[in-house]
Amino acid sequence: MVRPKLRSTPDVFPPRDRRRARRRRAWRIVGLSLGLVALAFVVAAGWVALRLVRSRAILDGELRLDGLRAAVRVERDAWGVPTIDAENRDDAAFALGFLHAQERFFQMDLLRRSAAGELAALVGGAALDFDRSLRLHRLRNVAERIVATLPRFELLDTYARGVNAGLDRLGAAPFEYMLLRSEPQPWKPEDTILVVLAMYMDLQPTSGAIESSWGVVYDVLPRELAQLLTAPGTPWDAPIVGAAEAVPSVPGPDVFDVRRQAQGATTTGSHVDDAFLARIDADFTPGSNSWAVAGSLTVGTSALLAGDMHLSLNVPNIWYRASLTWEGPGAERWRVTGVTLPGTPIVVSGSNGFVAWAFTNSMIDVSDLVIVEPSDDTGRRYRTPDGERALETHIERIEVRGAATDTLHVETTVWGPVLDRDHTDRQRAYRWIAHDVESVNLGLLDMETATTLEEALDAANRTSIPTQNCLIADRTGRIGWTLMGPVPRRFGFDGRVPQSWADGSRGWRGYLEPHEVPRVVDPPDGRLWTANARVVDGDALRRVGDGGYVLGARAQQIRDALFALERVTPDDMLRLQLDDRAVFLSRWQRLLLDVLRSPEGESAREPDATRVEMRGLVESWGARASVQSVGYRLVHDFRDAVSEAVLAPLLAHPREVQPRLRNWHFRQCEGVVWTLVETQPPHMLDPRFASWDALLQACVDSTLAPLVRAGALRERTWGERNTTRIRHPLSGALPVVSRWLDMARRPLPGDSNMPRVQGPTHGASQRFVVAPGREEEGFAHMPCGQSGHPLSPFYRKGHRAWEEGEPTSFLPGETQHTLTLRPES
Repeated sequence: MVRPKLRSTPDVFPPRDRRRARRRRAWRIVGLSLGLVALAFVVAAGWVALRLVRSRAILDGELRLDGLRAAVRVERDAWGVPTIDAENRDDAAFALGFLHAQERFFQMDLLRRSAAGELAALVGGAALDFDRSLRLHRLRNVAERIVATLPRFELLDTYARGVNAGLDRLGAAPFEYMLLRSEPQPWKPEDTILVVLAMYMDLQPTSGAIESSWGVVYDVLPRELAQLLTAPGTPWDAPIVGAAEAVPSVPGPDVFDVRRQAQGATTTGSHVDDAFLARIDADFTPGSNSWAVAGSLTVGTSALLAGDMHLSLNVPNIWYRASLTWEGPGAERWRVTGVTLPGTPIVVSGSNGFVAWAFTNSMIDVSDLVIVEPSDDTGRRYRTPDGERALETHIERIEVRGAATDTLHVETTVWGPVLDRDHTDRQRAYRWIAHDVESVNLGLLDMETATTLEEALDAANRTSIPTQNCLIADRTGRIGWTLMGPVPRRFGFDGRVPQSWADGSRGWRGYLEPHEVPRVVDPPDGRLWTANARVVDGDALRRVGDGGYVLGARAQQIRDALFALERVTPDDMLRLQLDDRAVFLSRWQRLLLDVLRSPEGESAREPDATRVEMRGLVESWGARASVQSVGYRLVHDFRDAVSEAVLAPLLAHPREVQPRLRNWHFRQCEGVVWTLVETQPPHMLDPRFASWDALLQACVDSTLAPLVRAGALRERTWGERNTTRIRHPLSGALPVVSRWLDMARRPLPGDSNMPRVQGPTHGASQRFVVAPGREEEGFAHMPCGQSGHPLSPFYRKGHRAWEEGEPTSFLPGETQHTLTLRPES
């Protein structure tokens, strides 16, 4: 049978239509996929948004919490500043801990982890080197020892329970933990001690860099030159007690002649590049100001006190403002207003209606590098006044998120941990207040209830914190200064350079007793001031030592401004806090103009339009560190260039043996530099320059070069350089959220050697002016805002007033939010 041939079934769609159909199906699949991605993004975004909203602090309502003895009322004003109204001090501490946790827990966590060397467990290997450097000091062990022996431990325990209650009552963990994909750990009483020890790290040296550099200078340079470089002061000094220091004589060419030094060892200062300018910024020396005026000079009977502590500026700010009220044992009602440190239960600086107190870092000598003398060839045994000892080894295990646990072997001596080896390969141990149980106590609580100047001074001398200048004013018009914090009792040496303590002729014998700590009470002229510079002289100075006092120019400007006032008001005090007059740089401005007009300089060059422009800008500089001034920036950078050029050949050999040696280790070097520029001794001139005028002319070129490269000289204002960079700790690692987390960048006036200390990342962490008993007339400023949560209405509230220097109230204002905390049962 013959089968018929089957015809092929004709195509329903021609080839072009099939391609279109495939494309349509593909687009449908893509569309569906994109839709699913978009849906997932919306869901994820919604989840993130919900977590963010739920992690905000509770501002209103009523909560029942375990750990309270009575109800506490928390009233917040428009700035987010709380008034905590409690029946007793313990409940006030609990409520403060609750608020700190709700608004600042991540900040508290970073503080305790940084002191303990435990950051890598949270953020990973990027923090490992930092953790290793801090584990050397074993501060968690110190904190545990302190807590075990601390009187009034109950307050720390109550505060910790308040912190954990605040953390638990958040609807979600603070947003930083969501970004880090981590969970916060509960607060413990020893964590509060770690927070105070974190301030030791911030305010005191952790490696003895200045002492080490001075030791190198004395080891490798003639003694006369070493004494010049490490002079204890300059004519800029303005101590409360004593006079300014004269600059030592310049040693002659028979002692030291730069021209005879090895040519290869001299690092010329003949140019200043961008890297140098960056290093100068890194060497910016922050500071703090405080001053007090007796009631006899004010418009009322109370004394006036001003304080602005200058620290690194971050988001959130280091301080948290608060006003605490509670009932005392005699039914008296206490109210203390000021700044608190998140992680601690005490008002750090403020006023209680009877006395007000403010701080500046004292810069006294709080540590020593001890040369360890080996007693055998193994390097494991060393000499002590009590005979030979073996080095102890402590194993520190450092958790690293996402990596294996790191192990650090810490060797310790009877004086402290072995820190390093010096330029002659000698082991050195570090003796530091922060290693001792005497470093932290709760003595500051007594300041909150002091009613007289003497009671406040006594409280200050019993308190253990990083040692501070403490200025106190009382409501009767009296004022006083003393040191708050431990002061080592040295014997056999002055602590300026590393030395061996092996034979027992040198060392520490504990700490000064409260009655031995220097005081100045009711000065006849009615004025006191501190600004991180030397405060006293003579025997008092020998007792407290020199830990690297800053140049006295800022203190002198404050002192002179105070003596120019006959009747002082709070407005006068605020104006002085914002004083950006360039008193210190005025002589440098005159020198720069002389150099620009120098016949030698003009004859050596063709007419230079840029120099002509520079001269006009310097002449019209305005004599202030204002944001619009180009002239101020030129003078500032010229002074930096000259300082580097003058010091470079003098420090060349010390830098060969200790490369980390820096100019800022010699904080009084202004006296050396100016003396040499003024007297121009040929034997102190870098041989790369034909004359001192040639050096100065080269520094002009160095100053101009990076500015001209950046654009038109007339646009290189001080504000361009002094623009704030106030950032959240996570914004650098997560740039996508930096604009959301950071404060807006803004040019601000001020500099380091004037009352308004201001740099891109340093400045006034708070300002206040207050008269005890008349707190309603006082002012307060704080950068950033009360809350650390970017969705809070208080995240940036107050920052603009801090930038502008606008007067805002010291006391909390009208109540905007009320939260009541009640005992659970």
